Amino acid sequence: MPKWFQDSVVYQIYPRSFQDSNSDGIGDLNGISQRLPYLKKLGVDVLWLNPIYKSPDVDNGYDIADYETIQPVYGTMSDFNKLLAQIHENGLKLVMDLVVNHTSDQHKWFQESKKSRDNPYADYYIWRDPVDGHEPNNWGSAFSGPAWTYVPERGQYYLHLFATGQPDLNWENPQVRQEVYSLMRFWLDKGVDGFRMDVINFISKPVGLPDAPQEGGSAYGDSFAIVSGEPRLDEFLREMNRKVLSKYDVMTVGEMPDSTPEEAINYTNLDGTELNMIFQFQHVNLGGNPDPRLGKWNDQPVKLSELKEALSRWQVELDGKAWNSLYW
Repeated sequence: MPKWFQDSVVYQIYPRSFQDSNSDGIGDLNGISQRLPYLKKLGVDVLWLNPIYKSPDVDNGYDIADYETIQPVYGTMSDFNKLLAQIHENGLKLVMDLVVNHTSDQHKWFQESKKSRDNPYADYYIWRDPVDGHEPNNWGSAFSGPAWTYVPERGQYYLHLFATGQPDLNWENPQVRQEVYSLMRFWLDKGVDGFRMDVINFISKPVGLPDAPQEGGSAYGDSFAIVSGEPRLDEFLREMNRKVLSKYDVMTVGEMPDSTPEEAINYTNLDGTELNMIFQFQHVNLGGNPDPRLGKWNDQPVKLSELKEALSRWQVELDGKAWNSLYW
């Protein structure tokens, strides 16, 4: 029998720009509540909210300072509880953004972790000593520059695959994983219907953190290429499923850049021991820019034949083995 999400249309909401209910120029939770009849009329089944947690907004809320507090400009926890109840009353479901590859550098865990090498939070993040007076390896940040920042208090660098304000969590630390599972239960026990998991295939890092390949004269190595789908990812996802997800009737979608259909089958196999589905990006990365300096920022038209080939590849290769999703 098909699961409820297998014939669902999911509508992504970026709260900041969706609907402002109090005329401060910023969208909010009460604004979303006002538009639920409209969303239902569109034929939507599930709402996916971009992060609404407390954040300094270095990366549009993907730098979370407190996973169990609502960003004040969006409203209060009371507003969220009301919104969730109204969503369910309208026959809709709600999926939250789960961002656990990294936190904000304003999160209490990091504020404590950076103080010393021997405090209870010392190993919540990925710290390394300098190598010959510079960064531990050649990894580059997605936000430009090195993926390492030096902290004098510890005399070490911390890893951030994204902004300097987004230190990567150390998933090798069992206590970190338990903290993540606890915050997941906090929202699931409220009644949310699942998670879209931000860059979840980056949570396992390669042993020894070796240098990454450098191409095209880049000053830094391609860190995404070397961390995507590393050895312990399956183990971490199975543990997450066993300890949390399997206890609830939820939908899980992993954002997994650089994944192949073969990897997707592994993470979303029909035995239900990891995730339900993943986002893949082959179709949205078509139409390469003739000017490599501009990367994806281009207006090159995409060939219909290439689009059909990319979408068909995922449909065919996952058929009968894993559940496919289309992110458009």
